Amino acid sequence: MALTDTKTIAAAPPSALREFWFYFSRNKGAVIGLIIFTIILLMAIFAPWVSPHAPDAQDRSVLLLPPVWMDKGSSLFLLGTDAVGRDILSRLIFGARFSLFVGVVVVSISVISGVLIGLVAGYFGGKVDTVIMRIMDIILAFPSLLLALVLVAVLGPGLVNAMIAISLVNQPHFVRLTRAAVMIERGKDYVVGSRVAGAGTARLMFLTILPNCLAPLIVQATLAFSAAILDAAALGFLGMGAQPPTPEWGTMLAEAREFIQRAWWVVTFPGLAILITVLAINLMGDGLRDALDPKLKRS
Repeated sequence: MALTDTKTIAAAPPSALREFWFYFSRNKGAVIGLIIFTIILLMAIFAPWVSPHAPDAQDRSVLLLPPVWMDKGSSLFLLGTDAVGRDILSRLIFGARFSLFVGVVVVSISVISGVLIGLVAGYFGGKVDTVIMRIMDIILAFPSLLLALVLVAVLGPGLVNAMIAISLVNQPHFVRLTRAAVMIERGKDYVVGSRVAGAGTARLMFLTILPNCLAPLIVQATLAFSAAILDAAALGFLGMGAQPPTPEWGTMLAEAREFIQRAWWVVTFPGLAILITVLAINLMGDGLRDALDPKLKRS
């Protein structure tokens, strides 16, 4: 009897979390991306404690000071200073807060609104679906950054308005993805069975169909997170996003572009911060796709 129990336990299927981590960890790039993203996230959370200086503190005696490994560099300012004597490393650390906050807010708004609209379009179909999808097609017909610029110009420059604009630009991707998944799921036997059993429309949409459409939405949300950081940085660089002296990476690039030839570090390090963060998130997105896509699991 004990032997049978041992075999039963050994044959028990792994937990969902262990299975997810098994497929996710097979992608080494995704693991590296997760580690880098975790470090950036921890730096953003504990910025007041890990930052060597206040992000807006100015020291007029060290204007455009080079990094510590160059001549005239100082160990007090590891990555140098900008044109008004602010520590670049400290501003990068605090800038991670703004960039990650933008990503979270934009993805949250885009996912919630996009999933709701996509559910309605995919479940009801007909004229409702046609009207919704034609509106989404019109939005997608415009270059995303150009449309975001127009929306910010109407709403007014600022980080909040930039997040609203980027959310509206990203929303159609979630609408189309949700609609396609719902249209595939709504004709399956388990949905028909729930409908015959007397399940209402809201229950069918949110409790029966939607949970089976989450895998591609999670992957898309991860990629949208990195796109939101890029768009926010682009708007900040163009002067339509976060406004100075906010230590946002795109705004830092905008403030430093006139010094690109005489002080390369004031432009290079904010650009590297954007590059590394976006690359890490995209690598994580690839790992999520591998872990959540049943077709890739079977292969």
